[in-house]
Amino acid sequence: MTTIKLYGVSLSGHCHRVEVLLRMLNIPHEYIEAPVSVRATDEFGKLNPLRQIPVLVDGGLVLSDSNAIMVYLVKRYGAKTSWLSDDAIEAAQIQRWLSIAAGEVRHGPASARMSALWNMKGEIDPIRANEIAEKLLIMMDTHLAGRDYLATNNPTIADLACYSYVAHAPEGRISLAPYPEVRKWLARIEALPNFHPMPQSVVPVAA
Repeated sequence: MTTIKLYGVSLSGHCHRVEVLLRMLNIPHEYIEAPVSVRATDEFGKLNPLRQIPVLVDGGLVLSDSNAIMVYLVKRYGAKTSWLSDDAIEAAQIQRWLSIAAGEVRHGPASARMSALWNMKGEIDPIRANEIAEKLLIMMDTHLAGRDYLATNNPTIADLACYSYVAHAPEGRISLAPYPEVRKWLARIEALPNFHPMPQSVVPVAA
């Protein structure tokens, strides 16, 4: 089997969710660091003209967008697993949380983290990002009361899509202390076989 290549950066939650799934599906792969300098090259531009990560290369297939990549990996290599579902209701619930990952998670805890750690241009105002994160975490904490995972009774790609940036919300100066059910859920994901953590980042002292 051709070795899958995953282009990403280790501190990206979008890349982390794909890497974790690759590991949990026991799929051999090569992780290629793709910082801004690499993404600026013509070679990378041919893989993804938007110059965004992650990018997955599997033989002749080149695929970008972390959620799309996870769907492909499960359909292609994990069809007999529970990471996706053919049940209409469960599939809809998984899609709902993938949308939340691309929406509230991205614009809330992820944006707050990128502003706090790297002062990234184009991010949502930190105050607004914190408001979005608080609303999201309150909803997640209520939703997780009495259940183990976000979408179904088993861990799915919905959990992986939301995990990384929620787990690292404190790096955006967002405390998880008020959300015990969220913290229990994070611990359950971290206890799954072959889980691989995203590196911790030191939060700069606020000016």
